[in-house]
Amino acid sequence: MAVTDKPLAWLHGEVRTPPFSAAARVEAGVLLRRLQRGETIPLPHSRPMPAIGKACHELRVRDENKTWRIVYHLDADAIVILEVFAKTTQQTPASVIKTCKARLKLYASI
Repeated sequence: MAVTDKPLAWLHGEVRTPPFSAAARVEAGVLLRRLQRGETIPLPHSRPMPAIGKACHELRVRDENKTWRIVYHLDADAIVILEVFAKTTQQTPASVIKTCKARLKLYASI
């Protein structure tokens, strides 16, 4: 990791094989590494999640038979991972949004 790279702060979830396929785990790693280097990742790989908070986004990682989401917050000094889950519907579940908001609030208070 270069001196200017932001660290990943995992508040919840992980990217392991299984349940991620090896290819999906590599794709997630590449996307997270790009974020650490300060790149902005556009659609279709990342989209803003203003319902969770300012500077919150979700990464989309397609797998063999499901699509994974990694909800993250771009903090000044870290990429904060709020949740990792398999998305099964068009909308992000309200429970995931609520959980991410709570984790972000907890992180901000530290």
